Amino acid sequence: MQWQTNLPLIAILRGITPDEALAHVGAVIDAGFDAVEIPLNSPQWEKSIPQVVDAYGEQALIGAGTVLQPEQVDRLAAMGCRLIVTPNIQPEVIRRAVGYGMTVCPGCATASEAFSALDAGAQALKIFPSSAFGPGLHQSVESRASARGSGLCRWRRDAGKPGAVD
Repeated sequence: MQWQTNLPLIAILRGITPDEALAHVGAVIDAGFDAVEIPLNSPQWEKSIPQVVDAYGEQALIGAGTVLQPEQVDRLAAMGCRLIVTPNIQPEVIRRAVGYGMTVCPGCATASEAFSALDAGAQALKIFPSSAFGPGLHQSVESRASARGSGLCRWRRDAGKPGAVD
């Protein structure tokens, strides 16, 4: 499975509540995003995610971030999520999500972590925390992934922003 979006970015709606979710997701989709993450450390994510999937699941890749456990993947799959973003490399989380047909974008801090994630089935990567590395790591990993035929790295620069923890 390849990255299936037009824009190689994920809109991260950190901290939104169910009352805000539909308006925020509608706005980012209108702005051109077609991948949206609601982190699991957001208030009442169990309500926000299903309502967003129901309203926008046909228009965008809707999913969750800060996914840490395989059991969370099971719950998210039942909600209709198609995107999983993790702050780290957990091969079982990646494999479980891929088994459900989800797009997986795990966080990695080294080339070894990046290739472990790709070997587990991840379709995209986020360099995390990006403020610690800058674009040099991304360019290095991407050139090696491209040589392997993967070319799947995506640059996400949110580290250092308030609340950027996943």
